[in-house]
Amino acid sequence: MQRIPCVLMRGGTSKGPFFHAWDLPSNVVERDEMLINLMGSGHELEIDGIGGGSPQTSKVAIISPSLDADADVDYLFVQVMVAQRRVDTAPNCGNMLCAVGPFAIEQGLVKASDGKTLVRIRNLNTNTFVNSLVETPGGIVRYEGRTAIDGVPGIAAPVHLTFLDAVGSKTGKLFPTGQARDVIDGVALTCIDMAMPMMIVEASQLGVSGSESPAELDADSRLLQRLEALRIKAGQAMGLGDVSGMVIPKPVLISPPRFDGTLQVRYFMPHSCHRALAITGAIGLATACVSPGTVAMDLLGEGAQGLTEVRLEHPSGGIEVALTRSGADGKTLQASVVRTARRLFSGFVYAPTVRRRAG
Repeated sequence: MQRIPCVLMRGGTSKGPFFHAWDLPSNVVERDEMLINLMGSGHELEIDGIGGGSPQTSKVAIISPSLDADADVDYLFVQVMVAQRRVDTAPNCGNMLCAVGPFAIEQGLVKASDGKTLVRIRNLNTNTFVNSLVETPGGIVRYEGRTAIDGVPGIAAPVHLTFLDAVGSKTGKLFPTGQARDVIDGVALTCIDMAMPMMIVEASQLGVSGSESPAELDADSRLLQRLEALRIKAGQAMGLGDVSGMVIPKPVLISPPRFDGTLQVRYFMPHSCHRALAITGAIGLATACVSPGTVAMDLLGEGAQGLTEVRLEHPSGGIEVALTRSGADGKTLQASVVRTARRLFSGFVYAPTVRRRAG
């Protein structure tokens, strides 16, 4: 058994172990196999590891000092599959991201200021940069506060995240197909790459209302098959190649809001519906709301183009995204969200050096 230092943290509506890169194998194949073993991947409950049996709780963050002058730390996100013994490092995870700043400060990678501390993060999955503003009264990370986020019980200190250059995170283009609206198999959709490559579809086009619970959508095998068929073709159109073994692009269903939001959304990961909404997904959806020609703006109407704040209704409540424009032409779009994080435990996790055989 190998003993590895780790800190288990909740970031937004996700949870997983945080590691220093220097504590894990430098060889990627060996590192991934170790993460699969310590998380218990390959079993629906991840019973022989510390994974939580859900995509939201089977995530890993690997942190290291950044070699880039514009960042303090580098953050590699690893999605460890639950039922399959494999990992995916293609996407970023914005929920886990909100715990990177507190971790970096407490681990001595970033010196804390009195009051608030800015942590500049480079995401290695997408080579994008995010500023994280963490509350540090007296130079100590504060987790207690008055901020509530839907999908997480209780209240905590806010963590402010600003995505600085999220356009074209994997493809280099906001609209990888060259247009804001495509039609695939008779279905109008938007392929967008803002923080996360996504395929956005109006729910009614697939015969659902978009108000269904995640459990109801996950039980609809016909819908899931249709979504996957569209996702594979959208991935090809976006230049991502064969995405059948990848978690991007993410399929998203949108529909009119039920309450006071801008849109109602159901976000898939990609084969099951998220119980809330990924932060990177929220960034991309908010951008789609203010971008002419997208299926999101078609649903909202032309007046949406001037929105500076978007509220996205999800199964657990909602997420607000603030939008600002910068640059000499005012066309550079930046998005900010407020989340919370919490340190759950620190110590050592034990990983078998070889995979055990069943029986």
